[in-house]
Amino acid sequence: MQQNRWSLEGRRALVTGATKGIGAAIAEELLMLGAEVLLVARKELEVNQAVVDYRARGLKASGMVADVSIAADRHNLLQLIQNTWGGLDILVNNVGTNIRKKIQEYSPEEYSFLLQTNLTSAFELCQHALPLLQKSPQGNVVNVSSVAGLGHVRTGAIYGMTKAALIQLSKNLAGEWAPYGIRVNCVAPWYIRTPLAETVLQDQDYLKSVLSRTPLNVIGNPEDVAGAVAFLCMPAAAYITGQCIAVDGGMSVNYFS
Repeated sequence: MQQNRWSLEGRRALVTGATKGIGAAIAEELLMLGAEVLLVARKELEVNQAVVDYRARGLKASGMVADVSIAADRHNLLQLIQNTWGGLDILVNNVGTNIRKKIQEYSPEEYSFLLQTNLTSAFELCQHALPLLQKSPQGNVVNVSSVAGLGHVRTGAIYGMTKAALIQLSKNLAGEWAPYGIRVNCVAPWYIRTPLAETVLQDQDYLKSVLSRTPLNVIGNPEDVAGAVAFLCMPAAAYITGQCIAVDGGMSVNYFS
């Protein structure tokens, strides 16, 4: 039996949107399991503070300020990895945002912004990170989608479109990249206690409605998603690829329309 099946010791990981919410929890989970993690986010103060805090705990963290919805920033990010590590073991495409509106209310600028942030960033990071992942003996990609990509959950059509596309991207790449030994999977959270979700969960009537459709009757925590992502990156999950794991307290059993 392979040793250290439940460890990420020695792995090099890139996590986008790594200073808040789900991204921060994923970064910490990977670090605690022994990985060296490059944290990427847009705000310099938050990136620098996170790196300082992790290093003070003896964890192998580094950071880069970048907006991965911008092509030049994606290029600079991958160039940094090439120059620093020369390869990459784990890519977590976590960056995402939302604008909640009816479809007829979206402007062309909002449409483009959501696609660039939620989908194009992940697609192009995967595309251009392939040579780095090929250098890893166990390359892994995990895309953070949403149950909004599985069905209608009142989040807005564009958000749901982008999250559904991430699931399909994961399935296609799992097939394309299997000959390279690279696994590609996806997680699909339901409402998780993050700054983005709290803006709507403050409405007590809406919160009750969400909980009524969630068999476990609780809102998830970022650590719940982080645990699923970390598992998918481990040697213990070596035969899992092309899958989408719903981290939703059972909501997708009932759904929410």
